[in-house]
Amino acid sequence: MYEYVCMKCEEHFEELVRNDEEVACPNCAATNVARQLSTFAMIGTAGQTGAFGGGGGCCGGSCGCGH
Repeated sequence: MYEYVCMKCEEHFEELVRNDEEVACPNCAATNVARQLSTFAMIGTAGQTGAFGGGGGCCGGSCGCGH
């Protein structure tokens, strides 16, 4: 899942992309789109990279939930 912005009409959208599929804007069908830093991707890799600086779980362990 990636987030994109269309360089023609500036529409922001998400698209599930496999391999090197060409992505087209759902608003104007232009293929000149730029991939954006995805919130989905950040959440999926937070535990691997330490991107959020937390010590585990939903809130870094401070909520007492045990994660």
